[in-house]
Amino acid sequence: MSGRMVRRSEVTGSGGVRLAAWEFAEGPERGGGPEEGGRRPGVLLLHGLMGCASHWAATARRLATAHRAVALDQRGHGRSEQLAAGPPARTAYADDAIAAIEQLELAPAALVGHGMGALTAWQVAARRPDLVSALVICDMRASPLGAASQRAWAEWLSSWPVPFATLADVRTWFGEGDPALERPRPERGAFFAEVMAERSDGWRPVFSRRRILGVRETWVHDAHWDELAQVTCPALVVRGLDAELGRAEAQEMVRVLPRGAYAEIPDAGHLLPWEQPEAWYRAIEPFLHAVAARS
Repeated sequence: MSGRMVRRSEVTGSGGVRLAAWEFAEGPERGGGPEEGGRRPGVLLLHGLMGCASHWAATARRLATAHRAVALDQRGHGRSEQLAAGPPARTAYADDAIAAIEQLELAPAALVGHGMGALTAWQVAARRPDLVSALVICDMRASPLGAASQRAWAEWLSSWPVPFATLADVRTWFGEGDPALERPRPERGAFFAEVMAERSDGWRPVFSRRRILGVRETWVHDAHWDELAQVTCPALVVRGLDAELGRAEAQEMVRVLPRGAYAEIPDAGHLLPWEQPEAWYRAIEPFLHAVAARS
């Protein structure tokens, strides 16, 4: 868009893995007002499983009016280094996020995470409270999802009719044709189109579905309540009315969090920041601005 820009930075993650971080701004002049000495509070946005940093572009640019907004391609996703033969330990994702905060000098940063990225965010906040000013948890459960959930994911991933002939076919299948859908969600089609690449035989995901399932295996069987209780910064739990995180569990997460708050967005599922962007902004912006004002 006119007057907007994005800058790529390289981050060295856990074990020397190369990670791509993307800083979004409204124009060539970055930095806060005089009262902040030219320094805006940092925000690190962490996508979910199968996501990428560019999914956060609209949110990051919205936040960039008052924050230094950076989105990270987590290992095995986007432009970051792809996974080796086996999935990394779950702790590697938190280590990578910590490396990004430190190397990009974002601390203390607000962490905004979606799905698996939210789990990474609260694990970072629990381990390194000195680096984190606030936390936004978007549709991630603290309870174990279990073997049945993993089997369902394996069946779903194997059902993808790859290769897709065109990007329009990608959008149609994920937005309308996927049997997992209860009703059409065009935003879902656009979301998955962003993680496809054209090959000689058609359009395929940029990631290995087998390795993605392996990554999920590293956390899907575990409960994460203890780590959640160790988060001392202000934390906002956001869920869509039709999301994977149920209301009762979300409210229990808020109760467990020492400084928890809750927001619910109607007519939205797991991809609520993209399905209902204005409602998403209304939920997170006042929260992040209040935290920044107290810093």
